[in-house]
Amino acid sequence: MRHRSVVFTLILACCSLPLMVCAQEKSKTKGGSEKAVEQETEFVTPAGDQVIESLKGNNDRELAESYEALAKKFQQNGNYKKAEEYFKKALASFKKLKSKDDISRVARSLAKVQEKQQKTNEAYYNYSVASDAAAGKTERKINFNDANRLNSSANAVTQTEQVSSNISLLKQQGRNKADLQDAYQQKAELYLFRNDFYGAIDVYYQAIEAAKDDETTVVALKGKIADVYVSAGEFEKALLFRKVLADEAKRNGDERLYIEQQQQLAEILFRTGANDKALEILESTYKLAFEKGYSQEVRKCLKQLVKYYKEIGNYSESIQLYERFLDHFDELILADSSLIDLNSFQAIEGKIKQLEKEKVLKDELISSTNNFNYVLIGSLVVLLILLGLFVRSLLSIKTRNKKIALQSLRREMNPHFIFNSLNSVNQFIAQNNELEANKYLTSYSNLMRTIMENSSKDFIVLGKEVELLKKYLDLEQMRFKDKFDYTISVDERLDTEALYVPNMLIQPNLENAIWHGLRYLETIGLLQVTIALEKERILVTIDDNGIGLTKSSELKTRNQKVYDSLGLKNTEQRIELLNKLYRKDISFGIREKTEQEGSGTVVELVFPLIDKPVG
Repeated sequence: MRHRSVVFTLILACCSLPLMVCAQEKSKTKGGSEKAVEQETEFVTPAGDQVIESLKGNNDRELAESYEALAKKFQQNGNYKKAEEYFKKALASFKKLKSKDDISRVARSLAKVQEKQQKTNEAYYNYSVASDAAAGKTERKINFNDANRLNSSANAVTQTEQVSSNISLLKQQGRNKADLQDAYQQKAELYLFRNDFYGAIDVYYQAIEAAKDDETTVVALKGKIADVYVSAGEFEKALLFRKVLADEAKRNGDERLYIEQQQQLAEILFRTGANDKALEILESTYKLAFEKGYSQEVRKCLKQLVKYYKEIGNYSESIQLYERFLDHFDELILADSSLIDLNSFQAIEGKIKQLEKEKVLKDELISSTNNFNYVLIGSLVVLLILLGLFVRSLLSIKTRNKKIALQSLRREMNPHFIFNSLNSVNQFIAQNNELEANKYLTSYSNLMRTIMENSSKDFIVLGKEVELLKKYLDLEQMRFKDKFDYTISVDERLDTEALYVPNMLIQPNLENAIWHGLRYLETIGLLQVTIALEKERILVTIDDNGIGLTKSSELKTRNQKVYDSLGLKNTEQRIELLNKLYRKDISFGIREKTEQEGSGTVVELVFPLIDKPVG
């Protein structure tokens, strides 16, 4: 007797082995080569292929959407663990894109598959995320209700109220039928929890009415009604439902569904004691499943038959049944195309994971390369400073750059600017305009303080540079009343608190535009400063409608021409030195406007995107 029990236990264990192992053996019998795998890839789902193509490309949205499509495929097939894995990846991708509608939708889908796996806390969290990200009030309320439902697991009445509210909202919305069906089933399960079988059946009928155009859903709901009748002990009604479903499947030519219904029918008959009838149905179903190559259905039938023979003590029949199963096992596996599909998808999923690893490594490599570049730039700065200690190098720099290194060039105030500022104060005092003189001196000292605070830095954040330019232009407007207006516009895509630009490299060009172009106008001129993001670089454009370079040159004295030449050369040398010290591709250009553009001058400065302090 003990020997028979051991044999039977072995049979059950073997019946439970995943049939995918055999699918892999089948692949080996074909040669086990890469060529065989490639031939099978035609069965891989389009969603899997799309993920691979998205990983190869650089489109983040396409990748997120392909992850979501693959997750839905797993969800439809009942593989909630895999669906959760890919919904998480889709959600993470959409969060990077900051797309709230997508975040809400995917977070809800993720919560639903987590709830199917009894992961209540995770599902609660993601329903809350979906609610927070939802754009519409209805979607927000539906997700909020689901979160509260999970948070009220100890109170069936509260849970029923939340589900009923969702059913009402979803019916009003009239869009998401899948969510409506889920809500109906949640309500039915709450009735079953309270052993209110007929209340659950009534809810299932409501769900059938709502899903009358979806034949697959209707069949599944009728099957649930049959299960409830079994739980309630109403076996005759349960048998009737299963017979009707089996007949409908047979008429429609759905052999797999017919086999499933026959299995359920046999299970109910076993419970009612009609063992002979159940055995007859089960054996014919087992034979049909074998003929059609439905390995999973064969496995289920075999387990039912073995279980029955064990209960009646017929171990020899169990062993014979299992031996016949083994004799035709290879034939079954070869006939089951679903195993080929699954094996092929395992290959494609392995490729997905490999591409994901490569993407992570690539991102890490890019990050490491950037860090290495910053270290290299810092090392070059230190090297240049050390070289600057040598007299010969220092004298050479002073000779080429008006005896300044980059720091002294930046700190050196423009004597012309100081002289004219003091003259303006003197003029206000001479006119007994004490209020204007005080106001001018206050603004002037404020500007000087800002300049001195940043005097030790080669680069400052863009926001501080813009603030300094505004202070300077306000001061010049006070000096040259009714001579010019100005505008400063900054591209919204530029983070003014995170990006760095060269310190005090824009201001001298503003001064030139005012002093050598706009102040000679008889009407009010316009100075436009535009800071834009163009081709991953910062483009600063200084546009004035002054008298232009040619006419300005004609009006200048010899001293003014010398000063302008030195100022322009000073700017060029600073740019050259910045490029050498920090290897930043900074460029500068100045031109006179064409006749079509009108009078005036255009200056363009191009800076690279720098998101860390330099120098």
